[in-house]
Amino acid sequence: MTRIARWARAEWGRLYVTVREPLLRRRWRAVPLALTAICLTAVLHIVHSQSWGYGFVQDVGAVRAADPLWLALLRTPLSLFVPALDLPVWGALAQILFVFGIAEICLGRWRTLALAYAATLAGTLYARVGIWLGPDNPFGLHASDAHVVDTGPSAAVVGLAVFLGLRYGARVTAGAVIAAMVAEVLVKENLAGREHLAAIAVMLLLCGISAIRRRSEKRSATALPPRPSGAEHQRRSPGRQR
Repeated sequence: MTRIARWARAEWGRLYVTVREPLLRRRWRAVPLALTAICLTAVLHIVHSQSWGYGFVQDVGAVRAADPLWLALLRTPLSLFVPALDLPVWGALAQILFVFGIAEICLGRWRTLALAYAATLAGTLYARVGIWLGPDNPFGLHASDAHVVDTGPSAAVVGLAVFLGLRYGARVTAGAVIAAMVAEVLVKENLAGREHLAAIAVMLLLCGISAIRRRSEKRSATALPPRPSGAEHQRRSPGRQR
């Protein structure tokens, strides 16, 4: 086995083993959430591209920091599936299918959806905090960013990719995603790049909490004394005197 093959096996082996069997056994039925997400994204993109549907999609799924918080929170779930018009939709669909599909098999449907929402919500809330901090702060934003539409499914995709990489030992992949998002902010200063970093920060926090909880459960399990077998239990139990 070559060095590259050994590295690939060490990097993606756990993910491959986890994903392979469900896909071979159930095929597309193994990823209903991912299929629903790409269908919804495609439909919203088509409607958004029409003159008659642009306003509708903006009203139900476009989130801006200038919006009232209650309205932004109401629109945030659907904003996961509203792709940016300045990016090719096929790229967004491919990312959603690949990352959401792997996450759905590895983490489960509801946990995947919860993590995707947490990543998107992190970007939405960061935009408000960044504008409040102002451009003079390293973490601040310009006031004009309040009227920029938040990133769509990309924040969820980036967050899930980092969470999966750290959870399943693909640390180089997770590091590459983080490095790419940092480079995006350095090269092209925009709201989307900052929101991606906010999503990554939340995923790192959740990964840390999950790791601490697993270690605590493991220590608790090893600390418990082993249960005696049936024969040993009988030897320890006092017999009845006749």
